[in-house]
Amino acid sequence: MEKIMRDKRQGTRDRGRGTRRILFALLVAGFLLLVAPSAEAASLYFFPSSGSYNVGQIFSASVYVSSVDQAMNAASGIISFPQDKLEVISLSKTGSIFTLWVQEPLFSNSAGTINFEGIVLNPGFTGATGKIITINFKIKAAGVALLNFSSGSALANDGKGTNILANLGNAQFSLGGAGPSISEATTPSIISDTPPAPQISSPTHPDPNKWYSKNTAKFMWLIPSSDVVAVRLLYDKYPNSQPRVVYEQIISEKEITDLKDGVYYFHIQFKNNKGWGAISHFRFQIDTQPPEPFEIKFIDGKETNNPRPTVIFDTTDTLSGIDYYKIKIGEGNFFNITPEIIKNNSYILSLQVPGKRSILVQAYDKAGNYAVATEEFVIKPIEPPTIIDYPKELKEGENLIIKGKTEPNSIVKISLQRDDIAKLEFQEGQSDEKGEFIIIWNKKLASDIYKFWAEVTDGRGAQSGRSDAYVISLTPTALFRIGSLMINYFTLIISLMVIIIALIFLGTYLWFKYKMFKRRLKKETIEAEKILRNAFDVLSRNIIYHIKLLEKVKSQRPLTKEENVIIAKCKEDLTQAEKIIGKEIEDIEKEM
Repeated sequence: MEKIMRDKRQGTRDRGRGTRRILFALLVAGFLLLVAPSAEAASLYFFPSSGSYNVGQIFSASVYVSSVDQAMNAASGIISFPQDKLEVISLSKTGSIFTLWVQEPLFSNSAGTINFEGIVLNPGFTGATGKIITINFKIKAAGVALLNFSSGSALANDGKGTNILANLGNAQFSLGGAGPSISEATTPSIISDTPPAPQISSPTHPDPNKWYSKNTAKFMWLIPSSDVVAVRLLYDKYPNSQPRVVYEQIISEKEITDLKDGVYYFHIQFKNNKGWGAISHFRFQIDTQPPEPFEIKFIDGKETNNPRPTVIFDTTDTLSGIDYYKIKIGEGNFFNITPEIIKNNSYILSLQVPGKRSILVQAYDKAGNYAVATEEFVIKPIEPPTIIDYPKELKEGENLIIKGKTEPNSIVKISLQRDDIAKLEFQEGQSDEKGEFIIIWNKKLASDIYKFWAEVTDGRGAQSGRSDAYVISLTPTALFRIGSLMINYFTLIISLMVIIIALIFLGTYLWFKYKMFKRRLKKETIEAEKILRNAFDVLSRNIIYHIKLLEKVKSQRPLTKEENVIIAKCKEDLTQAEKIIGKEIEDIEKEM
């Protein structure tokens, strides 16, 4: 009986303790519901997220997931902590919502990291206080300790594994300097033998901080060693996601096509026989759309005499933003301006001369897309100066003085052109407050007919067209005319004398050349005659010699018919040659 009573009392105490545990759990859950972040998508956060502790003290912080509007069936994360201030004593899975672990929770005190990756079986987890793991820390040094997620993911139970993680929380703890001295313990790194984070490069989107207009992205990486047995990839819009697409046949590059505009992250992780290694995250940004269409508007109107008109052409780009503007005015070159220059939605053009011209503006976003706007405008000239007084006739040596009226405090330019010379000469002057000006030509002018006209540039830089042209006759003085006439006669006489002397010299030179030529010709003719005579004598002797030989043969035997013909022919040719040569020599002697 006594034993039965003891058993009843023990059962009552056990039921009381069970009731107290349930009430405590309900209170903790209610409190966590109050402090857990409320969001439309999943979040990872710490509880508690703050506190104050002393050096040597041990405290716990738990990792929770919140997914109140959609069932979640997997989550992962890498937690960073200051290894110089905190040391992980242990990790606890007690009370975790995970029923399966892809890999056991790991920590490395030397690297200051904690890794977890688990699965919740169907129908997944829905709620705000899904406990994942509890971390037990020992405080090593005073200061402020920050806990944050260097990466994380929360996958929806939708059959697609959609990453619904929208927020990564953090925690901050104040660590005091007073406390018992405890020797520092070193926990060996559990993940030190796993592959390092891959080094990612992209030939299509090389700079993570820049925008690109290509919607096909290619990524490449080096396989660090032969012990890598798998690669895990993922791309999404979250910076610290856990890769989940596994390639057991090792690949070293990946191309992604038909991407929509936005900011993306490419995640990659290697695995060896020790497990999955560190994750690399590579951001890439895509913007294929040009800036918003815009117009060019003129504050002063499209026709104005303001030489520096003010225009409005500001626009926006919803994704990458406006990088710069390129402007081209008329036939000029393009020049760039930054969006900051266009303050109050306006821009003042550089100084323009009168005339009609076009303006072209290209607005470039940070991905290189651009929108174009064009417009035409007219810069009207201001009124040209009015010439009030000028000398229609001037004596040589007198000053040219021109008076007129124009815009006040403006620059007046006088252009002067000599009647028989196309070259222009210029001189500028300043008009006074009333617009009146006097210009005294600073050079002495030669006698001739001149014309001049005036132009003006006002204080704004606005220019006028030409005024009417005015004619001035500049005549020399009487003394100057007599002197000029005498100089002209003297010049004529000198010129004639020079020509006569030149002709005499030329005639003498030609007569001398002729005599030399005749002497040389006579000498050469005599030599030719002598040579000709000698040549004929030699030829004559040879022919006579052969005739005598044939006649000698005739005394010994009768000559043949052919030999008699040869003798007759030779005598006839010799006589004929003698006559021709004699006549030619006689003609030469007559010419000589």
